[in-house]
Amino acid sequence: MQNFNPLSPVDMEIPLHLILGGSRSGKSRRAEEIAAAKGVPVTYVATYATAQSDPEMEDRVARHRKQRPAHWTTIENRFDLKSLFHEQRNSLILLDCLTLWLSYRQMTESSEDVILAELEEAVRSLPPECPGLIVVSNETGLGLVPSSPEGRSFRDLAGRANQLVARLAARVEFMVAGLPMLLKGDKS
Repeated sequence: MQNFNPLSPVDMEIPLHLILGGSRSGKSRRAEEIAAAKGVPVTYVATYATAQSDPEMEDRVARHRKQRPAHWTTIENRFDLKSLFHEQRNSLILLDCLTLWLSYRQMTESSEDVILAELEEAVRSLPPECPGLIVVSNETGLGLVPSSPEGRSFRDLAGRANQLVARLAARVEFMVAGLPMLLKGDKS
C-alpha cells in the first residue's frame, strides 16, 4: 500500500465541496443549504452508527433527520463509500460526516494507509454523471492534544483525511460561528 502524500498532484477535476469546522460551527446546516440550492436530487449519507448511541445522541440524530427535506434520499450507517457513490450516481451526495466514517473505519481497520487509500479511491471513482459530492468534516487539530494514543491516532487520521479531501476538492470552506470562510475555489 502506498503511503499517503497530501501534496501529490491532483490529476482530475472532481465536483467535490468540503466543508470543515468545529463542533456546532454550522457545517451541516451550510452543507444542507448548498445541497438544497442545487435543484437536483440529493442523497444524504449519514455515517453515525446508532447502535452505540446514548439518549442525547439519539435526540441529535432525530433533530438532523427532521431538518432534512422529506424528498431527499437518506442512507444511514453505510460505510462502503465507493459502492454507495456508484449506486447514487444521478444524485448529489451529501456525506455527513467524514470524521464519523473515519471513526468507524478505524475501529474496523487498523491501518491508516488502507483507510486513506479507500477514501481516495471512493472519491476519485465518483461517477461522471454525479452532480457533486459535499463532504462535511470536523477539524480536529485546533484543540488540545488528546491524552490517549488512540485519541492522537484518530486526530492524526482525521487531519490527513481532511488534507486528502481538500486536495481533491474543487471548493473548500471552513465554518466559524456559522460563517463560511473560503479556503479554496471560486468566490461565487
